[in-house]
Amino acid sequence: MLKISKMIFYDEPSVPEINLEETAKFAEKIFNVSTETRNNILSLCDENSIYEVAASRIQKLYVPFQKHTPLPEEIEFEKNIDSSKSQGIICYDGFELQNALGKLIPKEELSEDIFHVIFTDKLACTYDYTDYRYHGRALIGSNPSLISTTGIIEAPAKPREYYMELIAHSRAGINVDALKKRFSGTFLEYHDPRLDQIVQGYLLQAVFYYETQEAFCDRIDCRLYNAHWQKELLHSQIEVGKLCERHQRVLESLTV
Repeated sequence: MLKISKMIFYDEPSVPEINLEETAKFAEKIFNVSTETRNNILSLCDENSIYEVAASRIQKLYVPFQKHTPLPEEIEFEKNIDSSKSQGIICYDGFELQNALGKLIPKEELSEDIFHVIFTDKLACTYDYTDYRYHGRALIGSNPSLISTTGIIEAPAKPREYYMELIAHSRAGINVDALKKRFSGTFLEYHDPRLDQIVQGYLLQAVFYYETQEAFCDRIDCRLYNAHWQKELLHSQIEVGKLCERHQRVLESLTV
């Protein structure tokens, strides 16, 4: 039986491709729970929480997270919840960001049976001690769970041929937009209409992790597959778009 009886979804207005109401209906159908949709959680920020979000920025990609005092311009940037990526992609420690945003949830809603899902365009990262560097993530599990739309696009790698072309022409100069057009459809881009279906797969992973401590499946024909390549992501979430038999049985055992 599910621990969860209600899910609350927090919107990310900079990604209009995600239909939050449809995502909520998906959750209701799959998990048989009540749902609620809310505005961007950053709209609840006060000065202290803005400071904490800014302080969760990663300063050095090749060392574990180090606490630091954010610069005034970094704090100012975080005050604008509709900020574009004019500063380029900014990396945040996923667990520090999760902790900062989790503090914005009302205390009376911090219970085991209410599951909070925060959509964010911030690139959440975790430090990997196997290669001693940070890596972008699409999902930071637990409660609340963070689903990073930038992580969905940037974390799984594009086709090898794309990078080979990029490297081969880097010195001579290359039209990146033309290159992306050549490989169009083989990977997700910003404002990609497929994002709406993709995030539902990550929602499944978030719930499975919270309920079973197992977020991923080793079968590529399963929506719980931990895709490291865009090709794998599109296959498991779009071409297949369902759970494998084993995880379908786990889901049925949870929702009886």
